[in-house]
Amino acid sequence: MSIIKSRIVAEQDLERCFKIEAESYAGDEAATKEKILKRIQTYPEGFIVLENEEEIIGFVNSGATHNVELSDEEFKELVGHDPSGLHIVIMSVVIHPKYQRRGFANLLLNHFIGSMKEMGKSNIYLICQTELIDLYAHHGFKHLGESGSNHGGLSWHEMSLQLK
Repeated sequence: MSIIKSRIVAEQDLERCFKIEAESYAGDEAATKEKILKRIQTYPEGFIVLENEEEIIGFVNSGATHNVELSDEEFKELVGHDPSGLHIVIMSVVIHPKYQRRGFANLLLNHFIGSMKEMGKSNIYLICQTELIDLYAHHGFKHLGESGSNHGGLSWHEMSLQLK
């Protein structure tokens, strides 16, 4: 098995991260290259990549805030982001389709959660599709109910994880 490691994103990772996002999400659900670049530049400590010896295989990106509103589309543009915010809002958790169903999302989430605890954050929030509720519940996330978001024309569920 190859060596898998996680690290904070670097700007030179933009093309690979955009490729993974575009291949993994349907239509309007995927972030644009410009949005991904903004996330890399604005909050790299909240953008963790998972890689093997050859390439990045997945990533998670987020923003920090003092006030969480999960259905707020502007937050995906990091409007309202404040690095000192105690609440983390995940925007993408994605593993390239070639590497899915091998436990890599669990590795990525474990590292991300640990990093947010080390940074002294108090909660992590996200919205996800129905089929991913169990994945996040496995990591301690609580299902808060259906979301008011219709991002990408889809229905979503809100989840949260208390860190302290």
